[in-house]
Amino acid sequence: MKTIYLAGGCFWGMQKFFDQFDGVIATEVGYANGPDRAPSYEEVCRSSGHAETLKIDFDETVVSPKKLLEYYFMVIDPVSVNRQGNDTGVQYRTGIFYPDDSLLGVIHQVYHLEEQKAGKPLAVIVEPLKNFFSAEEYHQKYLDKNPHGYCHIPKRYFSLTD
Repeated sequence: MKTIYLAGGCFWGMQKFFDQFDGVIATEVGYANGPDRAPSYEEVCRSSGHAETLKIDFDETVVSPKKLLEYYFMVIDPVSVNRQGNDTGVQYRTGIFYPDDSLLGVIHQVYHLEEQKAGKPLAVIVEPLKNFFSAEEYHQKYLDKNPHGYCHIPKRYFSLTD
């Protein structure tokens, strides 16, 4: 099993999106790469410095890290700074946070290809995971509990595997 942390705007949609794929063992929404103390959602919304982030545990024999990263770039605007859809602020920045260097090669490979497609530098941060704090329980699987909740990811992307 491997783990990767993806910040792609509002974490509700990111979780709903990635939960559909075979090989994704578990997902958890939380706050990453901010100050070294667990923030509340309200603090994150007041620019604590953390990014809304999805932790993905996956079986790389079923779904490759390359494929997960390709899915990630499918649902973000990679050149947008601190914004995805209607959500704006530093907590909505995009980023790929890796817990160890084993994924760095594939991260750079996919990043480079996406940058070529965009034709300009990406706003997606690539850096080691500094910290990750689980979000409050009501945020976990939020769009399953609240199917009409807002998300920048179009609903049609939540059923790609049907």
